[in-house]
Amino acid sequence: MRRRTKIGLLAGVLALLGLNAVAFFHAWRFTHFSTETGPRTGHPERLMGWRKLAVLLTGVANPKPVNYATPTFPYQTVLLPGPNGRLEAWYAPVPGARGTVALFHGYTSNKSAQLTEAAYFRQLGYSILLTDFAGNGGSEGNRCTVGYREAEDVRAVFQWLQRQQPGQRIVLYGVSMGAEAILRAESELGVQPTANIVECPYGSMLQTARNRFTALRVPAFPLANLLVFWGGVQNGFWAFDLDATQFATRISTPTLLMWGEADPRVTRAETDAIFQHLRGPKQRQDFAGSGHEPYWVKHPALWQQRIQTFLTADLSQ
Repeated sequence: MRRRTKIGLLAGVLALLGLNAVAFFHAWRFTHFSTETGPRTGHPERLMGWRKLAVLLTGVANPKPVNYATPTFPYQTVLLPGPNGRLEAWYAPVPGARGTVALFHGYTSNKSAQLTEAAYFRQLGYSILLTDFAGNGGSEGNRCTVGYREAEDVRAVFQWLQRQQPGQRIVLYGVSMGAEAILRAESELGVQPTANIVECPYGSMLQTARNRFTALRVPAFPLANLLVFWGGVQNGFWAFDLDATQFATRISTPTLLMWGEADPRVTRAETDAIFQHLRGPKQRQDFAGSGHEPYWVKHPALWQQRIQTFLTADLSQ
C-alpha cells in the first residue's frame, strides 16, 4: 500500500511538473517573437493530428511580424521613443484635419495590416498615425505582452500627438490586442482621447487563454491558468489583472465597440461585459458572420457607416 501511495504521489508530481513545463514553453513562445524566418503556426482551431499535438506540447512558431506593404497615400516614417523600445510609425497629416486617428494593430500583426482602415479615416478628413507596437514590424524588440506593456506604447503615441498639435481631437482605434492596450492605457495610465473605436477586445487574459485551449479542443483548466501565470512571471507583471471588463469601469471616453458574431477567440459574453461596464457615452455594432478579422472585409458599407456616424455625432452625448 505504501509503495502504491509513493508511486501515485510521484506520478502526480511528474504530471504537475509536465503541465508547468508545457505552460512555460507556451507562454514564452506566445510572448516572444523569434528572429528566425519561416511560417507562423496557423489558427489552432484548424490544426489536425500530430501538428495540433506538437503545438500543444511546445507552443506556436512565432516569427516577428514584418510589414508587407506601405501606404499609397503621402506619409512620413517617424521614430518615437517608447518605454519598451523605439517605435516605428507612419504619419500622414491631412490639411485642415478634423483631428488625428492613431491606429493600433492586433497580436502577431503590424501597422501595414491597417492601411485600408487608415485610408478610410483620411477620407473622413482625419490625419492618421499607424504604429508598430514594440516587438512588431519596424519597432525595436521581440517581446509582446498581448496588451499590457503595449498600453505604454499607446501612451507614448498619444503624448507624441499631443505635442504635435496641442488641443487637437485624438481618436484611438484598436483591434484585438490593440483595443486591449487602449483600454488599459485609459484605465491605468492616464490617457484621455476624444473618442475610442475598439474592435474585438478580449475580456481578460485568462479568458483568452481559455479560448485558446478550447480551440485546440483541450480542457482549459489548469493549462490556461498556468499559461497566464508563467506569461506574467516571464514578463514582469501579474497577467491575471489584464482584464478589459475591469478597465471599462474606469473609462468615460465616448466609445464605439465592435464585435464579430462568429468570432472564435472573443465571446459574446466577454463583449457584453465590456460594453456594460463602459461608463461614458457608448455605441455598439455586431457583425453577422464575421470572425476575428477586419469587419470591412464582409461588411464594408456597414463598417464605414458606423464609424462615420460615430465620429460625426456629438461625442459628449
